[in-house]
Amino acid sequence: MKQFTYTINDPLGIHARPAGLLAKEAKKFSSLSTITKGEQTKKLSQLMMLMSMGIKQGDVVTICAEGEDEDAAIVALKDFFETNL
Repeated sequence: MKQFTYTINDPLGIHARPAGLLAKEAKKFSSLSTITKGEQTKKLSQLMMLMSMGIKQGDVVTICAEGEDEDAAIVALKDFFETNL
């Protein structure tokens, strides 16, 4: 399992547009990718579950990838967060 922690910088947090793009990015990999905020952990590939977390600017989240292509997945997801959120 690979993971990283990220503080959300986007003033709107994870809203509809980036959430959709994030789910699409996560679906490119066979590894299970999850996001954790506090006690909540959700699959990144499930758009509505991701939106239900209410992640705002300044929130700290942990992204995990576990599976056969976890190395590539975690690199791509980290790049996505740094570029878009």
